[in-house]
Amino acid sequence: MNEKDNKTVKRIIGDSGEDAVIQMMTDKGFQLLCRNFEVHNVGELDCVFKRDDEIYVVEVRSRKNLGSYPSSAETVDHRKRQKILKTTDCLIRKYRLYEMNFVFLVAQVTHDASGMIKKIELIPF
Repeated sequence: MNEKDNKTVKRIIGDSGEDAVIQMMTDKGFQLLCRNFEVHNVGELDCVFKRDDEIYVVEVRSRKNLGSYPSSAETVDHRKRQKILKTTDCLIRKYRLYEMNFVFLVAQVTHDASGMIKKIELIPF
């Protein structure tokens, strides 16, 4: 498989992970505010949900094998967290979410060898 095909497969797996997280969260009563909220030269938020007076910013990480090191959640390092916070600041201003409480989560999505989703785990960060 060439590099372009590999990127396409990763994007498909990533998108299916985001789709599954959105489905799981909306099934639990969360309202999807936006997906792939991007601010040029700042960063991107994978999924943003609202429930009551709380906003949930979810960074989705998909892996084929949970035994991989580092874990999906551990790949959200200090630099990535800073980007998420700066992008969230832009989201707050754009949607006037000044009075809301924010919760930051990593959605660790585990796929089997065929790409089927086996497990979704929400981890605070």
